[in-house]
Amino acid sequence: MHEFELIKNYFQKLSKKSLNTLNLNDDVFFDKKKNLVVSVDTYVEGTHFLNFKKPDLVIKKIIRSSISDIICKGVKPKYYFFSASGNKKTFSKSNLLKISKSLNKEQNRYKIILSGGDTTFSKRLSFTITSIGFANDIIYRNKAKVKDDIYVSGNLGDSYLGLLILKKKIKLNNSLNKYFTNQYYMPNIKIKLADQLKKFANSSIDISDGLLTDLEKLINNQKLSYELNLKDIPISKNLRKVLKIKKLSKVDFISKGDDYQILLTAPKSKSGIINRISTKLGVKITKIGKIQNKSHKSSIFDTNNTVITVKNKGYLHKF
Repeated sequence: MHEFELIKNYFQKLSKKSLNTLNLNDDVFFDKKKNLVVSVDTYVEGTHFLNFKKPDLVIKKIIRSSISDIICKGVKPKYYFFSASGNKKTFSKSNLLKISKSLNKEQNRYKIILSGGDTTFSKRLSFTITSIGFANDIIYRNKAKVKDDIYVSGNLGDSYLGLLILKKKIKLNNSLNKYFTNQYYMPNIKIKLADQLKKFANSSIDISDGLLTDLEKLINNQKLSYELNLKDIPISKNLRKVLKIKKLSKVDFISKGDDYQILLTAPKSKSGIINRISTKLGVKITKIGKIQNKSHKSSIFDTNNTVITVKNKGYLHKF
């Protein structure tokens, strides 16, 4: 059973169809009357991060990935709650100092404030982050329209290559190793776009589990499909270089998750304002495809306009 089957079969009815819960089919809770936006994420060692050998970097990763849920809704995070389960080894004085310093740096970077949390003993290390923001409106999932253009911020695939390096599945020079592992631990989330997204986006989601997996979440309750062009999906110069040297395929890197970029749909008429905002903020926003009606099969095309078969669309939470 995967995550959405579990929610639908056992928990969706508990939301009592409250509008604020968004039918448990979005990344946030939104109380429009109180302008309150809340997201919750849990991170488990061995699943969401490899180990705790670099606690300062792990903390940066989980904070950034957590607040990206709110950012992609067009909202800036304000407060966060930090809960942790671990033992004397993981929460040694040395590690606790590193955790505290990292949290302080992330607070200063993103203008957020630690507001509470919990700690408990456990043999397995895990963290839960609750993020809170305030807004009178958000950008929802499942609001895409037929013929909407599909856009993504930043670049995709760097984090996955960083993970491969950490797992010692690929060897590069020291400079590239550092670049890609930093992309894994410190995703370049686009908080600058939080105040701008509502000007053009019909729907949005952050890319956590993979481009294709998250795109399917974006339209999962709509009679829609998508068409993507592989050549347009943005990757960094460094990743392009490695793919060429190692003779690897781009398609195997664009939907592996942990990118924490913003995936959105917008009407064609908004292309001008998107380009202007992208230039003004210095934030890369790339058109990669189009939303179609359900009569079209969701597809990704190569440079020869041939449909590509993607074996792994991204990460699925299975139980």
